[in-house]
Amino acid sequence: MIRVVLFGTIGIVLVLLVACNPAPTTIPQATETLPDPVPYLPSESGPYYVGTRILSLHDADRDGRYVGVTVWYPAGKPADSTGRNPTSNADPDISSAPYPLILSSTKVANIFAPYLVSHGFVWASVNGIDSYPLMNEQMIDQPLDILFTLDQVATNPPEGLEGMIAADQVGVIGYSFDGYNALALSGARIDPEYYLSQCPNPDATTAAILTSLSAFDCAPALAWDEFAAHAGEAITASEDGLWQPMTDERIRAVMPMAGEGWWLFGEKGLVAVDRPVLIIVATEDELYPENALIYEHLGTPDKALISFIGLSHMMVYDNSKVPLIAQFAVAFFGYHLQGHADLAWYFSEDFVAQQQDLAWGVYPGK
Repeated sequence: MIRVVLFGTIGIVLVLLVACNPAPTTIPQATETLPDPVPYLPSESGPYYVGTRILSLHDADRDGRYVGVTVWYPAGKPADSTGRNPTSNADPDISSAPYPLILSSTKVANIFAPYLVSHGFVWASVNGIDSYPLMNEQMIDQPLDILFTLDQVATNPPEGLEGMIAADQVGVIGYSFDGYNALALSGARIDPEYYLSQCPNPDATTAAILTSLSAFDCAPALAWDEFAAHAGEAITASEDGLWQPMTDERIRAVMPMAGEGWWLFGEKGLVAVDRPVLIIVATEDELYPENALIYEHLGTPDKALISFIGLSHMMVYDNSKVPLIAQFAVAFFGYHLQGHADLAWYFSEDFVAQQQDLAWGVYPGK
């Protein structure tokens, strides 16, 4: 059983000029063609350079657990800058502060943070969290690390970045193992009864999404009491059989990409998802073919699934695809967190229909 090790740093900057307006409460109908005049140009870079700060934090509620964090933020052009690469400890650009906050692992942020931060977001990413060979306690620890990071940057922002973060307007994004984290932070609830019923003999629904490289396994089931104890009573306490969601009301939108989680959440746990969700997936994903199943059972009415036709799980390595994925992220979070209704077109069914290598909704046969 394997979990994918993915990503690399890709230094391309995608841009949609945005400003921080109140978030819309409903999704408008997308236009059939590009709005005229064009309000945003995805091919151009954004107005902000990108600065970074490294934080060393300890979670007192989890025995002093160390959580390293990278904060990415809008910055002015460094005096010695010759390009757009992120600059350590650059002076912040406060011209449009506070900026909405994006959360993820640093592995994901290395690819996508430079795109989004250039459009007026702050991004806080957890260092060191990564893929794992089997389902284990990381499936609890990683979402809690991200939630702890949210609390810390909201209540105690890095010196010099005070007033930069709109911590009540938060999005979560993730790819692969971090796609699970994004899904976990969407309001989904672990369903112990369903998961344990799949081990060692999965039902027809779960069996249909298993492949030779599937991440599904029964490792937690073999030591379920220890797994539950690690999660803690605040999560496992239940009146309906489902665990409590690992989320925060400040998280307003989530973007799980090529992730996993069907067997752990099941239908009942996914119905609990209650905020906008955009799922990005490849149609030939050899690790996690369960995304269509997850999408169909999400409880939120504000959900979308966009598929990259003919690509595999490793599409994030394809430099020609990363800018388009980043465009979806800039548009999705720009719409939900910055209040830019015009950005709906850039992650709409109409936009997807005009791209030969994309499909809207569940791709046939998946």
